[in-house]
Amino acid sequence: MRDPLSKVIKTIEPSGIRKFFDIVSEMEDAISLGVGEPDFDTPWRIRDEAIYSLEQGRTFYTSNAGLRELKEEIAKYLYRRFDLSYDPAGEMMLTVGGSEGIDIALRAMLDPGDEVLIPQPSYVSYYPCTILANGTPVVIPLQEKNEFRLTKEELLSYITDKTKILILPFPNNPTGAIMEKKDLEEIAEVIIDKDIFVLTDEIYSELTYDKEHVSIASLPGMKERTIYINGFSKAYAMTGWRLGYVCAPEVILKQMLKIHQFAIMCAPTTSQYAAVEAVRSCDDEVADMREQYNERRRYLMHRFEEMGLKCFEPFGAFYVFPSIAEFGLTSDEFATKLLSSKKVAVVPGTAFGDSGEGFLRISYAYSLDNLRIALDRIEEFIKELKG
Repeated sequence: MRDPLSKVIKTIEPSGIRKFFDIVSEMEDAISLGVGEPDFDTPWRIRDEAIYSLEQGRTFYTSNAGLRELKEEIAKYLYRRFDLSYDPAGEMMLTVGGSEGIDIALRAMLDPGDEVLIPQPSYVSYYPCTILANGTPVVIPLQEKNEFRLTKEELLSYITDKTKILILPFPNNPTGAIMEKKDLEEIAEVIIDKDIFVLTDEIYSELTYDKEHVSIASLPGMKERTIYINGFSKAYAMTGWRLGYVCAPEVILKQMLKIHQFAIMCAPTTSQYAAVEAVRSCDDEVADMREQYNERRRYLMHRFEEMGLKCFEPFGAFYVFPSIAEFGLTSDEFATKLLSSKKVAVVPGTAFGDSGEGFLRISYAYSLDNLRIALDRIEEFIKELKG
């Protein structure tokens, strides 16, 4: 029988994140610090609005681009929070999570041979989505000495005449790194000079600590070069609702919408109605969750300092990225031994690219009680390694 599979899909490895959680699910008394999912319930008023929409029989398709009411509320929200101005009618669409937005943006923009610059460590989808869109992924290794920020010099050294898109994954998963305005201004200068585009994934934009989030799309000359990705999963604890959105120049968005029409039809209707209430009324709930994350972040940094575990201070998302290079184990070996001996699951840094070697991703989207137990076990493990 002929091979039923695409040659391209066979070259793509499964996500490196899942390996440890398949084991954890079968392990008694194990604690996972690996899943990038808020541990909060979706705020009640959002759930209540979803229930009401179902009671009203709103179970139909929306327009392909999404509910007009929701897009208008998102436009107000983006202007209020991040000084971004987008036309809801022609420059915005609703997607099935931010991940769909990343996928269809790359498919709409890339021709075979076009290069996509991907700073790593970063979210696992960028690299395979580039390949599936017939693009050529080019990795820019981020450096701990730069707090895992992308520098102008690093960007310039990887741009070629085939470069078309830079993916800007900040606030960053897995490192928690952010880019401040001065950093983005230097990047924007290069983008404009080299005539390339930016796909900015800002799904963690509401989760920054002690620093104000700035979008590169808000800088002069950048809106027309930027595909802005965001969504409801992280800020509003709505991961299972599968709702994201894209803002982009109309000429790009029109082609993305074409792919969305044929592949998806529309984002989930109930989720869209619930999201109207989220962006309209839930700033206080978001602020409360952010403060609790920040408390956990400070706790982890304090515990790392006590146990002598090196970790730069992250100011975004809900992850820390400590270095374990001193122990003479690979990231995968360290995570595997930690899980088998102490029943604590973390993610090897290499799940997010080769430049993650020597690091672990630890999520603090868990209660302080669980974090205390897990950190006690990690401290025991490190003491044993040090003899």
